[in-house]
Amino acid sequence: MGALHQGHLALIRQAVQENQHVYVSIYVNPTQFGVNEDFNDYPNTLQADLRQLRNLTAEYWNDDSIGQITAVFTPTTRDMYPGLKPLSEIDGPGSFVTITPLSSILEGASRPVFFRGVATVCMKLFNIVQPDMVYFGQKDIQQTYVIRRMIDDFHLDIRMRIVPTVREDDGLALSSRNVYLGKRRRKVATVLIRALRAVRKGFLNGQTKRDELLGAAHKVIEDELEKQKALPPQSRSLFEVDYFSLADPLNLTELNELNPKHGAILSGAIKMLPIEEPQESEGLGTGGGTTTVRLIDNLRLEQITSFLQRTQSQSHRGPQL
Repeated sequence: MGALHQGHLALIRQAVQENQHVYVSIYVNPTQFGVNEDFNDYPNTLQADLRQLRNLTAEYWNDDSIGQITAVFTPTTRDMYPGLKPLSEIDGPGSFVTITPLSSILEGASRPVFFRGVATVCMKLFNIVQPDMVYFGQKDIQQTYVIRRMIDDFHLDIRMRIVPTVREDDGLALSSRNVYLGKRRRKVATVLIRALRAVRKGFLNGQTKRDELLGAAHKVIEDELEKQKALPPQSRSLFEVDYFSLADPLNLTELNELNPKHGAILSGAIKMLPIEEPQESEGLGTGGGTTTVRLIDNLRLEQITSFLQRTQSQSHRGPQL
């Protein structure tokens, strides 16, 4: 999707460690944006992205032990959708790949055409490039399940790697949409990872029931909202919770109680609301603080022994879903 950051570069760094030739695709796909979503405002930074890729290539240029970025694929929408003009209506015409029920829960419930667009464009990219391996980030955890299911169900001869989420020092997951936050919303945006980490703390302390675990997340949210609402409009940053999910790591079905041996995928989404009474002196971010910014994040809940075993295994095989 472009607007490259260190999270994207981590995918490429993993890929060059495991492959001789690495192809990078940059394309802002219109079919994964809903009718009223931010496609027209999404960051378009192709030249800056290409500079980052050139700099990354220079890091490895003289290292014969690893691969290189062989090509950067930057198709036009006419290239990717040569037939009908792509539309974002739920019942709009076109050729699409739909993966259900995975595409209709969590993110899909809030963004009903999103995963249809993601699966469709990925199938097109896979058909054009014919990769042996593909790399996705854990931050978009549900996307990895959708693409994994598509690979399996359509018998695609592709292996998939999941690369851990890259975070800022305070825990905020890197995202191309973070440029919209500005200073005021950026300070509050960490409430999501703080809520998820509160759940993980309860899990590691032996809690297994859904209400107990997610109650810790809601407590963090409620405390931060109360704090923000007590501030004057020119200082506060309000937000809304879209969802918290505690799901089976095999298929993302919701769990009422965890089996500690199996763990769970804990995920959540919040919407940072537009800035109230913006001040001339404050950094408002791209868009001037007028748009809602949707943030997603997730953690894998597993016992420390399981985590260490999986980490040691991945050091030999690469990260797996």
